[in-house]
Amino acid sequence: MSLADKVLAVNDDLPIRTDKPIHSGKVRSVYWLTEADSRRLIEEKGYPVAPGTPLAVMVISDRISAFDCIWKGEGGMRGVPGKGAALNAISNHWFQLFKDKGLADSHILDIPHPLVWIVQKARPVMIEAIARQYITGSMWRSYQKGERDFCGIEMTDGLHKDQKLPELLITPSTKGILKGVPGVPEADDVNITRKNIKDNFEAFNFRSEGDIDRYEQLLKEGFDVISAALEKLDQIFVDTKFEFGYVTGVDGEEKLIYMDEVGTPDSSRIWDGEQYRAGRVVENSKEGFRQALLQYFPDPDILLNKDRMEERQALARDNELPESMLMDISATYVGIAEKITGRKLEISDNPKAELIDVLRKGYGLID
Repeated sequence: MSLADKVLAVNDDLPIRTDKPIHSGKVRSVYWLTEADSRRLIEEKGYPVAPGTPLAVMVISDRISAFDCIWKGEGGMRGVPGKGAALNAISNHWFQLFKDKGLADSHILDIPHPLVWIVQKARPVMIEAIARQYITGSMWRSYQKGERDFCGIEMTDGLHKDQKLPELLITPSTKGILKGVPGVPEADDVNITRKNIKDNFEAFNFRSEGDIDRYEQLLKEGFDVISAALEKLDQIFVDTKFEFGYVTGVDGEEKLIYMDEVGTPDSSRIWDGEQYRAGRVVENSKEGFRQALLQYFPDPDILLNKDRMEERQALARDNELPESMLMDISATYVGIAEKITGRKLEISDNPKAELIDVLRKGYGLID
């Protein structure tokens, strides 16, 4: 069996029973269950949600995206072996830890297979909740150019690259395109201030102004929980992106929960502690793959310059990366997942057939 067979690259063609369009993102595909199947599973499995709650099957792929493009490798590799299982295992671990520590629930109700979640429908808060403990990446590039205002927070002069910040910074951006919000450009992923959110909390899908404090509290507490756990493994939690949403509980009350994924190498930067103390940055996250791409192509500006998007898409479409490049990132993802969870990551030889079998036999979702 080839390496390419172990990769789940296409995840929006599964025969899961649904009466709605399949939503396929960069990495995950979402299958909304029929009303009858949602009600049946809530009853059969005893999920702690209101009886009429819509459920979905969320299937993660092994695709790798960077610089807003999906990349592929030689030999028919359309993704990174073990990447999807690693991301899910890490998120599952942190979501459970948040729950155990009484922070908040997540959208996940069940984990039928390492690549599959059963989730409840949430009303998303339209914010990419970004928290930073170090100055690096895009923030450093802007700082270097003289920018000192970050999402309404004034930074001092004299900071240096990869330095730890005096306190955890919350630098949110928009999730999706918001229309008609004063002072907020109508574009995806633009930086916003706390005042933008406070003055227009309903446009960002907050139920009340007080829930802005709640989301910031959950972001900080979640960051601290992950940071403390990683510190024990001599890993540094550098920065991350959380997402939040509302669900209706069994009691009929709306509550704010964590959603999407948390603390993974896709949504966070994680550095090796020992190397950092020696003055080197060694990435245990997708940033390592981004840096490898910048070194691999002779004109890195194509990857960094948003005005050259067509050229960038052509690079991703027309180039097969060396197998070794994808296996390096596989080792990073699998390695950090096993470190965090303390368990060996099982990578399926035929993930598609395996998960179809599980969803047919254990959940009755495939005819």
